[in-house]
Amino acid sequence: MTILIEQLPVEIQADETNIHHAQNQKELVLGDGFAVPQTNAFGHNFRDYTVESARQQGVEIFYKINHFNQTYDYVSKMRVEYAKLDKAEMSIWECCELLNDVVDDSDPDLDEPQIQHLLQSAEAIRKDYPNEDWLHLTALIHDLGKVLLLPSFGELPQWAVVGDTFPVGCAFHDSIVHSKYFKENPDYNNPAYNSKFGVYSEGCGLDKVLMSWGHDDYMYLVAKENGTTLPSAGLFIIRYHSFYALHKSGAYKELMNEEDKENLKWLHIFNKYDLYSKSKVQVNVEEVKPYYMSLIEKYFPAKLKW
Repeated sequence: MTILIEQLPVEIQADETNIHHAQNQKELVLGDGFAVPQTNAFGHNFRDYTVESARQQGVEIFYKINHFNQTYDYVSKMRVEYAKLDKAEMSIWECCELLNDVVDDSDPDLDEPQIQHLLQSAEAIRKDYPNEDWLHLTALIHDLGKVLLLPSFGELPQWAVVGDTFPVGCAFHDSIVHSKYFKENPDYNNPAYNSKFGVYSEGCGLDKVLMSWGHDDYMYLVAKENGTTLPSAGLFIIRYHSFYALHKSGAYKELMNEEDKENLKWLHIFNKYDLYSKSKVQVNVEEVKPYYMSLIEKYFPAKLKW
């Protein structure tokens, strides 16, 4: 059996010529080192929200609560509160270490501490794109916003931190995971928010669109406001890596501007490593730490406000 990776846009397929089928047909290999497994850590297909299991039941309950609470007003309130960046002052690596205590309840593919997922993603990308050091660092930090689950950052409930993200202020798309639960969302029947464009306009740019509140948008705010020198594609990946309705299903493209379309190419590349590198095989943290410390120093200040 062969695993299939979602089709990339034609303009970036040329960058994927190093993808080939593994000879034993149990994995798909990217570049020289990263092998895409056939199943996730639980023996199921990746992002399969239909398989019967205790973890899947918990995931569905998570999305039911998430879809009820993520409203335009709620997101607006949370962005104002967390844009203050008054919760902590620490380095990027100190934040990575905090994630040793975090497990993502919305993830059907892995139940390991988050720092391992970050390093697994970063190391897999590093092998196939050795010259794109900004992409290695982006992979390392893309989920750091999950510190919102910890007491010093407000100890937000999981539904307000993790899971797939989606625009608020316009109609909820059917491709969003467990979209049936949006019918209970107060915005669902609000004529100001339930049309195709809602409060937005065609081609307005995703930076003008409010996304459901969570770790993605929070880490984007932290990176941007602390003056990171990561390229715009890096910030785009951080902010929209959980926006599966866009980068997997092609929904909401009518809101994108030209810069978004260019950055989406990199998000498609990143997504394969973010999703398929999840594994029970752990990375030796101390062995790779010096390399990532050098990247942190290159692209971020020594201390950041969170």
